[in-house]
Amino acid sequence: MLVLDRLEKRFEGKQVLRGLTLAVRPGELFGLCGANGSGKTTVMRIVLGVTTADAGEVRWNGAPMDAAARRRIGYMPEDRGLYLKQRPLDQLVYFAMLSGVPQEEAERRAREWLEGLEVKAAANDKLEDLSLGNQQKVQLIAAVIHDPELLILDEPFSGLDLHAVDAMVEVLRAFAAGGIPVLFSSHQLDLVERLCDRVAIIRDGAQVAVGTVAELRESLQQEGPSGWTLAEVYRELSR
Repeated sequence: MLVLDRLEKRFEGKQVLRGLTLAVRPGELFGLCGANGSGKTTVMRIVLGVTTADAGEVRWNGAPMDAAARRRIGYMPEDRGLYLKQRPLDQLVYFAMLSGVPQEEAERRAREWLEGLEVKAAANDKLEDLSLGNQQKVQLIAAVIHDPELLILDEPFSGLDLHAVDAMVEVLRAFAAGGIPVLFSSHQLDLVERLCDRVAIIRDGAQVAVGTVAELRESLQQEGPSGWTLAEVYRELSR
């Protein structure tokens, strides 16, 4: 289980995280919702060790998150980190080997994932020649090819068509079904509502609500099956 315990962070005198506390359970799809600048990406960067918290702690399976645990994270950044002039197959093998997967196994996994996500035909094209949807599929494969124990994705559905969204949702659900905690941020609240077991709404670096969509509705005393959507709950709680 991933636990974020009272995280605090300041950048250039500005408080960007204010005692943020949440937990992502094994097999749980957990959504982070908040406006731009609310602290979502900072949370992920702290978990990944890219930046450090000024106070608070990140724990993984009951122990402080360390470098060894972070090597078992699969991460998909909002600013995609692939090389546009290289072939998807070569890049995926490279990323897998960076995570300790032997070359022969890395090639097998890369081809299997490319075929499974219907990118096999473009495996030997330059990445820049692929559609945006296929580029993001390759980025997703790069995040999961080493069989991570924790998945973190920053705006993974941004700019995708429905077919690509469905393919990505299927992958995330499969990892969660295998007991992997999945933490992701998204502005597409209808998708978060459909996909996530629980969500956290963040405003100005602090969580203002955490729970299932039904629990968040209940906190606003909305009753009946036609209660508010997550978008309506978000607007109410993030004001």
